[in-house]
Amino acid sequence: METRFYLSIFPLEALIASQLPPEQFAQYMATGRKNGSYEKLIFIEIEGGFGKYFDWKHAEENCVRHEDGEPKHSLWMSVYRTLENVPLEVMKDIYLVTNDGRSLKVAPRKYEAPSVARKYWVYQELCPIRPLVVSAYDPATFSEHMTHEDVQVSVPKIAFCDLKVINFDNLEDTGNVGSVYDTNLDHLKACIQSVTSADVKKVKNVERSRTESFGYQTINHGIYVGEGRNVVEYKLPSMDEIRMNHFDWGRSSMVL
Repeated sequence: METRFYLSIFPLEALIASQLPPEQFAQYMATGRKNGSYEKLIFIEIEGGFGKYFDWKHAEENCVRHEDGEPKHSLWMSVYRTLENVPLEVMKDIYLVTNDGRSLKVAPRKYEAPSVARKYWVYQELCPIRPLVVSAYDPATFSEHMTHEDVQVSVPKIAFCDLKVINFDNLEDTGNVGSVYDTNLDHLKACIQSVTSADVKKVKNVERSRTESFGYQTINHGIYVGEGRNVVEYKLPSMDEIRMNHFDWGRSSMVL
């Protein structure tokens, strides 16, 4: 039976080997073998066998069927400095999994710069750090800034998503943005003012860690994994496509 390798980027950073195909692995990880464990997660299937950081021989020897013939559900290979040691070129489809185990598969594509310039972006960093930030940088420039070795506080590689922007002129009807903007609205406005002014600081933390309010309905364009300006983009399907082809996931994720 084929062994697959899954890079978890939310809510934890890990590399996990499994004999389950992605959709079954998503179900298993979200709900467990018994009722009572319900947790959304995001993972990327990767091609294994590269480099020396991960013990591929250990996976080969231990990710095997149980005596009763049942496939091995999970073999944990790494929970530390995992993302930084996975090359972008081995990353395949990403899976956005709901609390009840429904998954949306999104294929990777080459990053495309936005066609319309924006004054600011709101990003939820997912891995290996998780602040909610406001930035004047588009995703590729933001990735370059966050992973640049000359920046005092940086990471080797980063996964993040851009969020829908609140309509400050119509707070009562600002769209399906979940609860991410429910608190500290004045602070958010101040952060936006800071990164859009002449001030040289173009990235501003809104919350150090606010992932409990993160939901798939808050994602605007998609999820990005970046190292410098080299970015893998996972663009979410349109609302019409989700309604037509992924309705159950859309309802479960509260996107619809």
